[in-house]
Amino acid sequence: MTTSPNTGGVEPAARVSKLGYVTFDTPDVERMVWYYTQVLDFEVVAQTADEAFLTTGADHHCIVIKKGEKKARSAVGYEVWDSLSDAQQRLKNAGYEVQRRSDIAPGTPDVVVMKEPGTDVELHLIEGQEPSGVDGRAVLRPTKLGHVAAFTPELDRMQNFYQDLLGFKWSDTIGDFFVFLRCNADHHAANFMASTKKAGMHHIAYEMRDPNHLITMVDHLAKHDFRLHWGPGRHGPGHNLFTYHKDPDGNTIELFTQLDVIHDESKGNWEPRPWHETYPQYPRTWEVDVATVNIWGPINEQEMDH
Repeated sequence: MTTSPNTGGVEPAARVSKLGYVTFDTPDVERMVWYYTQVLDFEVVAQTADEAFLTTGADHHCIVIKKGEKKARSAVGYEVWDSLSDAQQRLKNAGYEVQRRSDIAPGTPDVVVMKEPGTDVELHLIEGQEPSGVDGRAVLRPTKLGHVAAFTPELDRMQNFYQDLLGFKWSDTIGDFFVFLRCNADHHAANFMASTKKAGMHHIAYEMRDPNHLITMVDHLAKHDFRLHWGPGRHGPGHNLFTYHKDPDGNTIELFTQLDVIHDESKGNWEPRPWHETYPQYPRTWEVDVATVNIWGPINEQEMDH
């Protein structure tokens, strides 16, 4: 397994700069829109009977809800540094089948579409989104879409694809089965858990400003009868404070804050934090134990079952 932020000197076909949006298929669009607007305080930017586009702030949308059979993470959109024409050609040269489309969604008029290796998930590469017109300074609403985690039967292949083709860097690994990858200063935007028993999304995460903001949202969840099934706690890799609950479709939703950041790639260490295990702290492979999963102690066995 690749355990280095170095992609071996290979120029990536597309250099991802940001996780843009994630699509959820659901049999009940209205119920999911209610959850995102009334519980998580997102704003609807565009909506029809069969789909809705929601945002936390400036970007046109970060969540897409579409009518269909229940499926989390049916599509993932990433912003790229490169021109889409250059990315499209390099992906073709690397042997991947790609399409250029202008009908994916409002706010993203030009998209390069391809399939994620070993899955039926659509990857959408975009240069950026049109502005939403939404004021992102809401008191309750999460600050942004943070990361999305998924199961994969071929962890090495998936990690190499994201690093070598999309320019992600390695941040941490738990044992030999859970890898964390970054595309900017944040510790991870994508993480993958090896599994031959499970498929699809593991969880999706939204960032809160600070611990007080997180507590305020958890109190708001309780008022709407959404109970935590894990947390509050602090992870080892990434060191973020976390809580986990289920949305109306049963998808796992993480709310987090204080995620590790790396400001200087040439130095390669995380910004120092009082709760780090080493100084300076670098990306590493973590042992599989309770303190790795939750420094504070309690674990949820289901979240680590693969």
